[in-house]
Amino acid sequence: MENLIALLVAAPLLGAVVLLCGGRRLDAVGHWIGTILSSASFVIGVVLFTDLLGKNAEHRTLMQHLWTWVPVEGFQADVTFRLDQLSMTFVLLITGVGSLIHLYSVGYMEHDERRRRFFGYLNLFLAAMLILVLADNYLLLYVGWEGVGLASYLLIGFWQHKPSAATAAKKAFLVNRVGDMGLSIAIMLMFTTFGTFAFGPVLSHVGDASEGKLTGIALMLLLAACGKSAQVPLQSWLGDAMEGPTPVSALIHAATMVTAGVYLIVRSGAIFNAAPDAQLVVTVVGAVTLLFGAIVGCAKDDIKKALAGSTMSQIGYMVLAAGLGPIGYVFAIMHLVTHGFFKAGLFLGAGSVMHGMNDEVDMRKYGGLRKYMPVTFITFGLGYLAIIGFPGLSGFFSKDKIIEAAFAKGGTEGWILGGAALLGAAITAFYMTRVMLMTFFGEKRWQPDENGNEPHPHESPKTMTIPMIVLAFGSVFAGGFFGIGDRFLHWLEPITGHEEGNSPVSALTVTLATMVVLVIGVGIAWAQYGRKPVPAVAPRGSLLTRAARRDLLQDDFNHVVLVRGGEHLTRSLVYVDHTLVDGVVNGTAASMGGLSGRLRKLQNGYARSYAVSMFGGAAILVAATLLMRAV
Repeated sequence: MENLIALLVAAPLLGAVVLLCGGRRLDAVGHWIGTILSSASFVIGVVLFTDLLGKNAEHRTLMQHLWTWVPVEGFQADVTFRLDQLSMTFVLLITGVGSLIHLYSVGYMEHDERRRRFFGYLNLFLAAMLILVLADNYLLLYVGWEGVGLASYLLIGFWQHKPSAATAAKKAFLVNRVGDMGLSIAIMLMFTTFGTFAFGPVLSHVGDASEGKLTGIALMLLLAACGKSAQVPLQSWLGDAMEGPTPVSALIHAATMVTAGVYLIVRSGAIFNAAPDAQLVVTVVGAVTLLFGAIVGCAKDDIKKALAGSTMSQIGYMVLAAGLGPIGYVFAIMHLVTHGFFKAGLFLGAGSVMHGMNDEVDMRKYGGLRKYMPVTFITFGLGYLAIIGFPGLSGFFSKDKIIEAAFAKGGTEGWILGGAALLGAAITAFYMTRVMLMTFFGEKRWQPDENGNEPHPHESPKTMTIPMIVLAFGSVFAGGFFGIGDRFLHWLEPITGHEEGNSPVSALTVTLATMVVLVIGVGIAWAQYGRKPVPAVAPRGSLLTRAARRDLLQDDFNHVVLVRGGEHLTRSLVYVDHTLVDGVVNGTAASMGGLSGRLRKLQNGYARSYAVSMFGGAAILVAATLLMRAV
């Protein structure tokens, strides 16, 4: 079975090569080639998963060595894939949800003349993400990490004729480069500390390194995770990334790119466990981001950007759980998987709404769409209930476990983190209910555009609705399947480990508190958007609302601190260069020039001048000799 691991990557990678290099002769069938090859990867994943289930827990790690990448003395990098319970979970999520998004894209991108290229980029994205999660060493992981960054740049900016899309792609690429520097530095530190960057030797010899070095490595890994997973302070690219086609939003924000940072932290758990200060920073980043994203999501009228804020927030929950160490590793991945179902479904539902509304994204121009788009309404509604933690649905099982784990941290830290997670649950219930009410309830609010074309909302074709239905089933049943009987805990525990912690409150108390804040959030949203007509233009709102509409001033902060700060730093360096460096160089040159000019006057070409010089020199030597003898 080990020989099948490489085929997981080879199938979508072959699709990318064929579709991007095959030319226009494949335009008519390119989308099906991409979909079939991504589905083939999923089938291979299911076969390998079945094989792992038939093994004992201690034998569920399969390795496939392909070749030695860099064979030099003292430095060896291998292309080796590692399939265990953690990477298997990601393989099924990436290929399963990714294949559904491919199928959805067949209908969504039907009229795009560059559809073949789009599917080539989708296949490239899957291949890069699979390399990332299957790599057996950090250097190979870095290859997949950068591949995901490249593919995201190509997909976000796919409609490059739109300046906003081109700008968003560049922004995502540049912000992620900051995080990527963290990963590259972490790999260098690993090599200088352990002499290798393979998972096995590094993670098993953590005890041989000092806490200071491990803290440095862990913080650099966290910086990398913040870039890919859009966590504070590298979260600014996520909302702008909505300029790409909606299937891209589902792929990036549900099953692949934004989950990479969570995977990196959990895979490197042994390093973080030995660096408690870094673990504390991880929990703080997660708690701040889950509130940050939720607040931003409350103020967005663009349906995709509201869901982008939601993604930021939900990934914050996962990072918070990962920062709790063995108490939360399993629950971070469990919520990651359930989130892959309901968030992908929500994004595809948003794309279905846009498909029926002439690509309109402003929810203030929707209203009453449940009558016109029943399948979209039901599937989107199930995703909505799952994400807010409605009892019995996926989010109820996974997010509640993270809240419990936060309280189980114990002490003041546990109360603060648990309180932040509860507050985030209340805000999630508010902004998602707001999205639901503004889109599917109330009276219709759409108007003809400037050309007199009025939207005629209608249900999407089956190539789009079938993936939405499948994801809706996952949104409903996945959490219960994983949570009841602790199936997911027993599956991942051999890799991640698990501790119960010391919670000051019972699980029942946490559940009841979560239900209370859920009802409060839904009630406030209903009072504001369900009982009252939705105005066509958003009111000015409070200071916080205005700030949230501008993403809590994150771009303003980056402009003032980073852009303006960079400009001032550059000017300072230019001044130092001109005045100090150039001054020394030019001053030395001028001095040498002046000295040579003066010395040149001694070489005038007149014999009498040379004779006088020789006579004078001889006289000085004679006088000096006589003086020395006299003394």
